[in-house]
Amino acid sequence: MTERPADGNPVAPPGSRTPVDIVTPALVARLARGVPGSGRTVSRTPLTGDPLAELPESGPADVSAAFERARRAQRTWARVPVRHRAAVLLRFHDLVLRRQAEALDLIQAETGKTRLHAHEEIQGALGTARHYGRRAASYLRPRRHRGVVPMLTHVVESRRPKGVVGQIVPWNYPLALAVGDALPAFTAGNAIVTKPDTQAALTVLWARELLVEAGLPEDVWQIVIGEGPVVGAAVVASADHVTFTGSTGTGRTVARQAAGRLVGASLELGGKNALLVLADADLDRAAEGAIRACFTSAGQLCESVERLYLHASVADAFLERFVARTRALSLGAGLDYGAGMGSLAGPRQLETVTRHVEEAVSKGATVLTGGRHRPDVGPYFYEPTLLEGVQAPMAAFAEETFGPVVSVHRFADEDEAVELANATPYGLNSSVWTRDARRGGRIAGRLRTGSVNVNEGYAAAYGSVQAPHGGMGDSGLGRRNGAEGIVKYTEAQTVATQRLMPLGPAPGMDDERYAALMSGVLGVMKALRLR
Repeated sequence: MTERPADGNPVAPPGSRTPVDIVTPALVARLARGVPGSGRTVSRTPLTGDPLAELPESGPADVSAAFERARRAQRTWARVPVRHRAAVLLRFHDLVLRRQAEALDLIQAETGKTRLHAHEEIQGALGTARHYGRRAASYLRPRRHRGVVPMLTHVVESRRPKGVVGQIVPWNYPLALAVGDALPAFTAGNAIVTKPDTQAALTVLWARELLVEAGLPEDVWQIVIGEGPVVGAAVVASADHVTFTGSTGTGRTVARQAAGRLVGASLELGGKNALLVLADADLDRAAEGAIRACFTSAGQLCESVERLYLHASVADAFLERFVARTRALSLGAGLDYGAGMGSLAGPRQLETVTRHVEEAVSKGATVLTGGRHRPDVGPYFYEPTLLEGVQAPMAAFAEETFGPVVSVHRFADEDEAVELANATPYGLNSSVWTRDARRGGRIAGRLRTGSVNVNEGYAAAYGSVQAPHGGMGDSGLGRRNGAEGIVKYTEAQTVATQRLMPLGPAPGMDDERYAALMSGVLGVMKALRLR
């Protein structure tokens, strides 16, 4: 039975287990085995604020040594046939499926999210493993191309691994984001040095343990732990390719550092994602979908919706439904299913959320529901919050809140809705709700975001792992998933073999005759529509 404070969200039962019960010193020692570092750092669980794990802390020298080990291992790993590398992913898939309760416990303890929202990470990890386990060989197979002179020039494009990938993983989706980038990189023949966020390092270490059990050589995946400006910078300084998920500000720093070394970078960064409810939308379905889009993982999801745009003719009816569902959303810190929303990640997120809400209210915005810190549930819990009247220059209008705070706006027609939704430098995700699929697709084509979900908040696009996923504008560079998600970890190598005659004047042929011959050949190729 849930309890409800006056005018507040209900509280789910706490459950019998605590993070400290499941994260034992023995478990930490097992998972952290092999992590380099003479220092020590402590992570805390956001569910209670208590210390969770004491972990090794790496320094720049440890990062350099990790890259050396990874480079030696990578040379051997790259010689393993791709079908054997891919088979590791399929075995990993089955291990995660069987042992998912362990991962769910760790994800909840480290991130503070609900168990259902933690299960989305399991789904994401399994989808990635299954996809690249089945499709990697086709993505990486050598491809023949037409040569400069048909029949005489034989051309093959091959894919070679980059070498050692540097990976920086945030705290909000430690399993899904770690393996979402790591699995295709491994299958392409690379090694990886990963710097997880200290708060969520155990989840990443657990994934490594299972991949090694599935057949990945231990040294192919190195993990270093420490502060981003020190350890993260050292990872970028040695990597052959960088993959980073985090804030736009830090992403710019990573991109500059990678560009200075002439290595590639894949960046998934911030967002200020919009959800559009058109006049013909199914309002009950839209309200239910908006709850998931706005408040999954307490809004600490890169694809989370922070702006609702409602057609004026249905705005009041939608808000009646949405507000009622938001108020009914239970808050909970238990390590089991049942709670509707979990905790913010820590004091920094709580400060940002509180500041955005209080500043908006002080400048004239209205709280339709929520708007309160809930220390009665846990130190960093904040109610799911809906604001009306948010406008520039309020921080909540344009800055990414990355928490359970949503602003509502009204529009008169589709053109205005598209203009409002696009009025941001970000371009990660958007959502359109309508009964007319063609109409939804037409509007989707006008939205400047890397993914658009029609009649869904974010999961339809994000979970479709055959399709690329990423952001435009200030939301990042590159894509994960699909062919782009694995090819980016390779270098294209073209091998062209010339037969019978050279690409130059034959012995005894003067330059003018050769030029005339080639001009004739080029003309024939055009006439024959050869590409």
